[in-house]
Amino acid sequence: MEKLKQIIENELKSTGGILKLNPAWVARNFIAPGRRLGLPESQYNLGDRGGICERWLASTTKADNKVAVPSEGLSTLKMDYEKEVTLKEAVELLPELILGRDYSKTHSGLGRLAKIFDYEDRIPFHIHQMQTHARLVGRNSKDEAYYFPEGVSKGKHPETFFGVHPYIVKEKKFDLLLPHLVEWKDDGIVQHAFAFNQYEGDGFQVPSGVTHGPGTALTIELQEDSDVFAMMQAKVGDTFISKDLLWKDVRDEDRQKYGEKIILEMIDWQTSGDPDFYTKRHTPPILIKDFIQGGSKEYWIYYNTNKFSGKKVYVKRGEKYFTKDDGVYNILVWRGTGLFGGIEIEGGNPSKDELLLTHNRAVEGVEIINTGSQDLEIIKFFGPDVSKNVPFIS
Repeated sequence: MEKLKQIIENELKSTGGILKLNPAWVARNFIAPGRRLGLPESQYNLGDRGGICERWLASTTKADNKVAVPSEGLSTLKMDYEKEVTLKEAVELLPELILGRDYSKTHSGLGRLAKIFDYEDRIPFHIHQMQTHARLVGRNSKDEAYYFPEGVSKGKHPETFFGVHPYIVKEKKFDLLLPHLVEWKDDGIVQHAFAFNQYEGDGFQVPSGVTHGPGTALTIELQEDSDVFAMMQAKVGDTFISKDLLWKDVRDEDRQKYGEKIILEMIDWQTSGDPDFYTKRHTPPILIKDFIQGGSKEYWIYYNTNKFSGKKVYVKRGEKYFTKDDGVYNILVWRGTGLFGGIEIEGGNPSKDELLLTHNRAVEGVEIINTGSQDLEIIKFFGPDVSKNVPFIS
């Protein structure tokens, strides 16, 4: 361990506090992949594991799939060493150096998960358990937020189902959803929800416990550090969903005692049935006016919570941009080429599009240089309580 700590410390010294990361590909077996992650066609289908539908970014979270693969979902460091080193190991070995001295005293890790998800059809209507229920199976809750990037196909169903119709909550007709869970035969459960279009450059913030079924637009998601869920839709398109996914994070004793009705107890009905859901959860980009430099600028794209936050940076062709933040974060280079703190970056190239900045380097600041022929677009991801001025929807 001491040798590995020294190796990581030396890497951080050589890069000025920046870790280069390898991509972490994650398979899912309930919906076919959308094939927009830039992989060779032969790599998308993985037999019993399903297909590569997600890429996890600067991840310290292990994927929770029925067909388990060692370290699936965990990001690894891109450096010269005799064995593979996960970012999770690095954070555990050097919490003060990576997270910052003060932050590491109150937070046990990065505490968030960023990902790109890419499905051919809608994700089934589902919930992520709130902390009350997630802790019963040894997991964390999973609030999440979406950003729909520009310039990529949105697929055949670019609209997301959210919540339930307000009358269901107002009139306490919660059992309307129960037959769909018991019979488990079709997609009828979504008739009880409302749907909004997925527009490029737009997004939503979704607390745990809220019923939802994301559409087919390629999505860059930021969420709590968890892979907890209960699928509630039996069929999507021509695909039948295993009912095992309804029970994935439900205790056996609760399943035996309450049956499908236990799932209804896990729904945040007030938020799901809020008639002002769109107003309170829609998160279009917010320009950070104090950060405009020439034609380059920065926006909040993940906000309305302190559990995580995130920004989008545009650096115009031929320009430089200096950016400072409040603590540790990771980036995904979505489009363009350039230098980030002196490190070569390239959007669409998984070997050059993912970095993590330690606390001290983030606070010190980084110069971004656009060396390409198009605008450079970068997404920043922050964990809980890192950013001090996160906007909230009033």
